[in-house]
Amino acid sequence: MCRSEFKIKSLFLLLVVCGGFFLSGCSIDRRMARKVNSLFKQSEGLKKHYVGFALYDMSADKMVFENNADKYFTPASNTKLFTFYGGLKMTPDSIPALRYIERGDSLIFWGTGDPSFLQIQLKGTKAFDFLRATKKKLFFAHGRYKGDFYGKGWQWDDYNDYYQAEINEFPIMGNLVEINEEKGKLKVSPTLFADCVGQDSSIKDTSFLVKRDFNENRFNYPSVAVPLGYKQAVPYKVSLQTTLALLSDTLGKKVELVNMNMPANASTLYSLKSDSVFKEMLVPSDNFIAEQLLLVYSNQIGEHLSAEAAIQHIEKTYLKELQDKPVWIDGSGLSRYNLFTPRDIIKLLELIYKEVNDQKRLFAMLPAGGKSGTLKNAYPKTNDPFVFGKTGTLSNVHCQSGYVVTKKNKIYLFSFMNNNFVSSTTGVRNEMGKIITYVHENF
Repeated sequence: MCRSEFKIKSLFLLLVVCGGFFLSGCSIDRRMARKVNSLFKQSEGLKKHYVGFALYDMSADKMVFENNADKYFTPASNTKLFTFYGGLKMTPDSIPALRYIERGDSLIFWGTGDPSFLQIQLKGTKAFDFLRATKKKLFFAHGRYKGDFYGKGWQWDDYNDYYQAEINEFPIMGNLVEINEEKGKLKVSPTLFADCVGQDSSIKDTSFLVKRDFNENRFNYPSVAVPLGYKQAVPYKVSLQTTLALLSDTLGKKVELVNMNMPANASTLYSLKSDSVFKEMLVPSDNFIAEQLLLVYSNQIGEHLSAEAAIQHIEKTYLKELQDKPVWIDGSGLSRYNLFTPRDIIKLLELIYKEVNDQKRLFAMLPAGGKSGTLKNAYPKTNDPFVFGKTGTLSNVHCQSGYVVTKKNKIYLFSFMNNNFVSSTTGVRNEMGKIITYVHENF
């Protein structure tokens, strides 16, 4: 055989082999698509409501299966993935805790929206230590926040629940009052609110619950025994006066008010590492942190703090690749005005993966199926999870989006969105789990 013939035959064999692998890959994706489609058709639990699903092979850069993937759905807390990506781009290292200037014997400071100031989980103390250590007179300059205490489309009747704390420019202790049973009585923190908590004999409830008046910081509970080990977190009513009082009380020094626009050259004091804050937002799905982070992002681009301005900046600057323009309203997903398509969330997950560029670091910040966070009970208990992502739940809404690692160590991106169901959330969760587990075990 001449050398030229040998080269031609070798090239032909190489093409056959490579083509075989290519065709094999294609057949795997086709087989997966057929099987997932079959699982959808067989599922009685997915037939009676609006379902969107997209499954994407990241290594092949190919959408494997779609069901209503271009339709808009209420995402609930899947919205936090958008907030997360905004943070990766705008606060990649640390969270700005406050802005300040020093003038003579005075230290004037402005809030950034940082959620960590003495917050029970994040335990941010850098701003607290900085303000307490200074020998200068303290002046809080207010007015940066341009927004309401609730996001657009929030349910007002959830005002007493811990997950709907109010939004402001300088949150303190998560904007929550922690109420715990201690020796048969209620212990209140911050102690500034202790005198605002009291029994109300006119309440006829036989079960114990502390409830705040809607418009003021008066917290009432029925005339029944305090249950042993009782714990409750209730949002306090945010006001400028309350912020000043809490700052003065916790710092142990007077904090006065000043009306002053923040100069562009105001110094920045940084708080916690961003990853730790992102993780605390994502794993337990903390709405308060998500909302406040949008204000933190807007601190990076201008004088005022505005969730709307932050969202507009993120969409315009970092989300140009999305096929369907998102209707993005808040940071947490509490708003029912939010609307995203499954295929947009797939693209977002891909952008997040590439931006972090470290699978171990990324997966450590997300709930893990069967192990941690809001995915802990969505899959069987395990120390070797194969699903990492974000859930989203409101009444008649349950979604799950993230990354599934297969037994062959491939990574698929998925977005599974369920709207307008009247069955139990558990049933919908189980149906999603069956399909995602099948992908893990077979591909």
